[in-house]
Amino acid sequence: MKPTVTWILIADGNRARVLENTGPGKGLQAVPGLEMAIESMRSGEIMADRAGRSFSSSGNGRSAMEPPTDPVDKREADFAKSLALMLSEKLAKKAFDRLIIAAAPQALGDLRKAISPQVQATVLTEMAKDLTRIPNADVIKHFESVLAV
Repeated sequence: MKPTVTWILIADGNRARVLENTGPGKGLQAVPGLEMAIESMRSGEIMADRAGRSFSSSGNGRSAMEPPTDPVDKREADFAKSLALMLSEKLAKKAFDRLIIAAAPQALGDLRKAISPQVQATVLTEMAKDLTRIPNADVIKHFESVLAV
């Protein structure tokens, strides 16, 4: 009988990793090749040009135009979309049966929007907490109530 494979996605807006549990007493192991990161950048580094200028609605003045979206938020949302796509592809290959998501609150919101209904159906639980800087050996403590590790 094939063991139930549970993946734990640990993410924030810039980095993510996947840990795997294959049954009670098996602990957590990092899934090879599923550690992802993008360089952390501030808005000023993403948008190096000065903001555009526009005429005021009244008078002769001009003022700076704000970008329609925060470039950092958009970049992090795009990262979440790439994570969601990866999860869909891995689920299609039957790489995991259940999924636990532990992500920083903003990243968790972005993931919820991006994740497919098929992947959503495998989600066992979600945790709005940034565990990206916690070593793998210490991550187990956060999941003892939901996972027999």
